[in-house]
Amino acid sequence: MVEAQRQTPNEDDTMTSRTRINETALTTAEKAFASLTCEPAPLVFDARRVPGLPNSTLPLDELRTLLVYERHDSDTTDCLWQQLALHAREWGPAWVVGAIGLALPALTHLAARISRDHPRHADDVDSEVLAGFLEALRTTDLKPPRLWLRMCWTAWRAGTAVVNAEDGEELPLDFSTGSRSPRMPYGHPDLLLGRAAAAGLITAEAAELISMTRFGDAMIEQLAVERGVTPASLRMRRRRAERTVAAAVTSGDLSGPARSGGRAA
Repeated sequence: MVEAQRQTPNEDDTMTSRTRINETALTTAEKAFASLTCEPAPLVFDARRVPGLPNSTLPLDELRTLLVYERHDSDTTDCLWQQLALHAREWGPAWVVGAIGLALPALTHLAARISRDHPRHADDVDSEVLAGFLEALRTTDLKPPRLWLRMCWTAWRAGTAVVNAEDGEELPLDFSTGSRSPRMPYGHPDLLLGRAAAAGLITAEAAELISMTRFGDAMIEQLAVERGVTPASLRMRRRRAERTVAAAVTSGDLSGPARSGGRAA
């Protein structure tokens, strides 16, 4: 999938890369990283604590260039990402953005590979790859070996879940009106979403987001501007809520009387 000692695609870059015209979670992360590393006060990393890296402090954009174009052994890579993950967990949002920015060459490559044959899922793949890496950054056991590889695998699995999902795992765009009764009484999509919100499976806001963009005529980009968030973040919220509803439909949790409680997506 991706080499543990290198944070960039290799010889098959031209086959797996794709041009990101629309704003996605990964392009938004890149913009945030650029802001974090611009003059006059770029965020810097103390590379002196990582054997195999220069004995100096490095602005994060320079560190990323070094990681992209030079190969490092697994001990160096593990030590580096142990430090970066600790910074992200203990030193606040700037280091979360910084760590993600350093990982973006690899994450972009992974997302491109996953969505190469599934272009209509490209935005969702970007969102899930980033969400998976964020989860790894916050929760992965930081002990070696292969820390970087394990974090990338978490991102890869999150991204592939988008394209590997069976049709029944996504919220249907319409429902059967034939004479044969479905196994579970879905009803109108808005009623289904309302039941999911009433049961506490998703928030009312998430239900409205799905309804407006999947069954209405609202555009994600329009809603993002109105709510002061990025389109990529809204797509991520919608995707997670849809998967929650789809799982509930499959398990039959929405076929009985509405019940309150549960954790909203």
